[in-house]
Amino acid sequence: MEWSDEGLVLSIRHYGENARIASLLCAERGRHAGLLRGSGQGSKAGAVQPGQRVRVTWRARLSEHLGNFTLEPIRDSAALVLDDPGRLAALVSACALVDAALPEREPHPALFEATGILFDALAAMDDPADWGALLVRWELGLLAEMGYGLDLSCCAASGVERGLTHVSPKSGRAVGAEAAAPYADRLLALPAFLVPGRGGVAANHPMADVMAGMALTGHFLEHRLFASLHAPVPHARLRALEILHRHAAISGGAPDIAGDAASGILGAPAL
Repeated sequence: MEWSDEGLVLSIRHYGENARIASLLCAERGRHAGLLRGSGQGSKAGAVQPGQRVRVTWRARLSEHLGNFTLEPIRDSAALVLDDPGRLAALVSACALVDAALPEREPHPALFEATGILFDALAAMDDPADWGALLVRWELGLLAEMGYGLDLSCCAASGVERGLTHVSPKSGRAVGAEAAAPYADRLLALPAFLVPGRGGVAANHPMADVMAGMALTGHFLEHRLFASLHAPVPHARLRALEILHRHAAISGGAPDIAGDAASGILGAPAL
C-alpha cells in the first residue's frame, strides 16, 4: 500500500539504533505514525523536527502496519523561531497537544489547516501578546474540533450578547457581567479578544487578557479533553505557559496561575 499527503511533524522518537518513528498531522489522513529508516544517527538525526511542514509518502504491505515514511521538507517553521524560546515553546506545545489528543488515522482537515496557520504566524510574530492570543484561539479551536467547544455567543443566564465577562467552568458557556457578579470567584475570566466581534487575531492584546485566555483554555484542556483521555495535559504546554507568565510579569499583567494546569480559525460550536 502507498499514499502521499502533506503533513506537519508533531514528534520524533528513537526506534532502535538507526531509525526513528515520526508522528505527523496529515491533511487528509489525520495523525499518522511511520518509520523513518536510517535517520537515527549522523547528519540525518536532526533533519526532521517538530513544526516542519513536509510532503510525506507512506508505504506498507498492509494498512494496519506501521509502515515507512519518506519525507520531503516544504517549510520549517521551527527553524524560524529557534532564537525565541517563547515562540518555540508555543510551537512545541501545539505539536504535543495534537499528538496526545487526536486518535490515530482520523482525518481532521480543519485542524491541519489551523495548525499550519498557527505555525506560520508564530514565525512572523514577535510580540508575546500577539502570538499568545493566537495560541489561545488555536487551543479553543482544538477543543471545538475534539467535541469540547465553548459557547461564547451569549450569556448563559440572560441570553444577552453584550457585556460578556466570564465563562462557566461547568457548562463552558459565557456569562454576562451582571449575572456573573454574585459568582465571579467561581467563574473563569473571559478576555475581551475572545468576545465575538471585539478582538482580532493580532491586536496588541494586554498580557493580562492573554493569561486569562490561557487559564480558560487550560481549564477545559485539563478537565474536559485530557480528563476524557485519562491523561495529563502535556508538559510542553506548561513550558509555554511559564514563558508567557514571565512576559506578563514584566508588563505588569501576570495573574496567579498556580491552579492552572483558534476558535477564530476553526469556529467553536456550543456544548
